[in-house]
Amino acid sequence: MRQVILDTETTGLNPATGDRIIEIGCVEMLDRRLTDRTFHYYVNPERDIDAGAFAVHGLSREFLSDKPVFSNIVEQLIEFVDGAEIVIHNAAFDLGFLDNEFALLKRPPFRNLAAKITDTLLDARQMFPGKRNSLDALCERFSISNQHRTLHGALLDAQLLAEVYVAMTRGQEDLSIDLIDYTVGADASGHAKPLPTDLKVMAAGDDDIAQHEKILAEITKASKKDSVWSPSGLSN
Repeated sequence: MRQVILDTETTGLNPATGDRIIEIGCVEMLDRRLTDRTFHYYVNPERDIDAGAFAVHGLSREFLSDKPVFSNIVEQLIEFVDGAEIVIHNAAFDLGFLDNEFALLKRPPFRNLAAKITDTLLDARQMFPGKRNSLDALCERFSISNQHRTLHGALLDAQLLAEVYVAMTRGQEDLSIDLIDYTVGADASGHAKPLPTDLKVMAAGDDDIAQHEKILAEITKASKKDSVWSPSGLSN
């Protein structure tokens, strides 16, 4: 599964009133692991930057004046994202600007390139209703360091979002079962009811043990270290 985590910076808030993309950053993930492939460009918007936007990202028209215009990077962007699941925080904002840039070039909408679009802001609002779900808030919630993020930057934010996305979508990470409700099956005083005395014990047969040892050997070979279930792993 190929995923592209994407972020943009812009001249302002509304492409309908002429605001443009000034930075785009993407990182690639394969099977939920970051690769070394990234896509990052500053873009000359050929217009002024709103003061409020400048306060967020610190990118000035002077700095961007010698950068490529969007039409000069569009083919590379298409090649990088085409056919991937695209992960964006507040997707409606970025997609609105990207679709606008593509429309100005008389191209089909950018979103058509994606196999799927995942909006981590919408997902976070479902996971944490009533709480702050900005990228900074999610970094704090999942203990992801963003101390080096003094201003917004598309590539840095895409890299942080990749970590947040993995944290939001990962399953159980260890063998502890901290979420079990130990009051289930308890009596009125909260004490556990005694287990039945007629429980049937099923011992593993020789074939079961052989299959188990085969799987452990495969895990050891794949991870290049003893699994926690092997005798040597349990002794560590």
